[in-house]
Amino acid sequence: MPATPTRRRLLQAGALLLPAAEAGAQGSQPARGGTLIYLEQQSYTTLYPPAGGFYPNGGVLNQITDKLTWQNPATLEIEPWIAESWEVNADATQYLFRLRPGVTFSDGSKLDAAAVARNFDTFGLGNRELRHPVSEVITSYLRSEVIDPLTVRFDFARPSPGFLQGTSVIGSGLVSLKTLALPFDQLGDATKIIGSGPFVVQRQVLGRELALAARTDYAWGPKRHPHQGRALLDGLRIIVTGEDGVRIGALLAGQAHVIRQVQAYDEAKVQERGFQLFAPPTRGVNNSIVFRPDNPLVADIRVRRALLHATNRDEIIATLYSVNYPPATSVIAGTAEGHVNLADKLAYDPALADRLLTEAGWLRNAQGLREKEGQALVLSAYESPPQPRNKDMLQLVAQQWGRLGVRLNVLAGDLGSRVADSLDPAKTPVAPGMVGRADPDVIRSNYHPLTRNVLLQKGGVSQHVKGFEDARLNAQLDAIAAEPDRAKRLALVGEAQRYLIDQAYVIPVFEEPQVFAAAPRVQGFGFEAVGRPSFYGTWIAAR
Repeated sequence: MPATPTRRRLLQAGALLLPAAEAGAQGSQPARGGTLIYLEQQSYTTLYPPAGGFYPNGGVLNQITDKLTWQNPATLEIEPWIAESWEVNADATQYLFRLRPGVTFSDGSKLDAAAVARNFDTFGLGNRELRHPVSEVITSYLRSEVIDPLTVRFDFARPSPGFLQGTSVIGSGLVSLKTLALPFDQLGDATKIIGSGPFVVQRQVLGRELALAARTDYAWGPKRHPHQGRALLDGLRIIVTGEDGVRIGALLAGQAHVIRQVQAYDEAKVQERGFQLFAPPTRGVNNSIVFRPDNPLVADIRVRRALLHATNRDEIIATLYSVNYPPATSVIAGTAEGHVNLADKLAYDPALADRLLTEAGWLRNAQGLREKEGQALVLSAYESPPQPRNKDMLQLVAQQWGRLGVRLNVLAGDLGSRVADSLDPAKTPVAPGMVGRADPDVIRSNYHPLTRNVLLQKGGVSQHVKGFEDARLNAQLDAIAAEPDRAKRLALVGEAQRYLIDQAYVIPVFEEPQVFAAAPRVQGFGFEAVGRPSFYGTWIAAR
């Protein structure tokens, strides 16, 4: 397999990156049996697949659900899984899938065309009665049609070129009709998620531990996955362990096999002790700081541009991270399809930043704080615990902006207040964010008002927003989602990246990996295309 630039960086740094396509490549003959102990930083919250993007959710869904297709993490090609083959019409408004025979959910019900149709009708249209939201990876969905027991067709109102890749993501994990009949607020209970995956839920202690057992009759992994048949492990224990030091200590003491969210300052310790380090890329929207232009303090583009040029990403990475966190050169990662290198637009330039703020009328007062018409330039942002060292990063950004005379308050807050206040631009004009997906539609997912809406445009998730709307940006995002010609689509992706940075809506900081560590005995540990773990081909070597 040719080494990508990111993969070469990791290998040169001594980190070990084994995509799923290389699972089982090291060690001796795979051995069956044993229970793997996996320590997760946070508990899963909801396991309804379209809402499963949070990495702890995906770490569960990846083991208990299958998808129509598999995105090979080494090549990013879409390959057969539950669907043996497919056809797409010329304008990407119709998709036909032929399914593998003999696939069943863990409750014994058939995973046939009718079940696939019901899944995507729910994912594509939502269910208002049961409060199931629409999937952010599906656009312009109209209907399904069951052609025969193993053939299903999907129709779209407009071209939907991202749908094929969308059938491979965590948000398209297939679940039984019994699961789809439950209201959304019950789908945080793993025992109610009935999938067709290689593991099944055995028991759970909500917020603390989830035990999975291998499904003994499983025989339908991705067609080109290096492992076939039932999972090699007998079981998997996912234990929530919030303290970074406790996870590392348990791993090094032999009390755990795999841990997620290894902080950069612990990477050397892991490798020096002979343990494995994995840093698969997330290939989507970079770890960034976004502005909410509906807040008058950042409504002026000169203020946003000043803060962009006051942000020193090189200092951030050198101080807090490692070689596994490449500096961002655009809105999306360098490993993402359609990436355009815009590093020159992101240059650290404190003199330019100072001039822009002065031109915008923000002058230093006696205390050195920027002021305009009696109001101080004081901003607030909530930390995002799932993102690596996010509090530290925001505090360092606050220091950098402080040199310019701008105060950034970094807030923690309980979960309820953080969620509510983050949807109010008056309270949080600045916010961290990222999203992983190996398809250009990821830009639309993050910035469009009808999906994640991180800019908090009106008509989206925030009920507080009254005025801000960028029709030009939204038209670009809609065009990306509806352009069937690949070259034209990627050109639109480039335009959107340039526009987001030219408008200084976002300050990209670094390309975010998911960093795991594993005991030397763990073999065949794999990942999906955006870094979520897959234990399907994993095994534990004898001592």
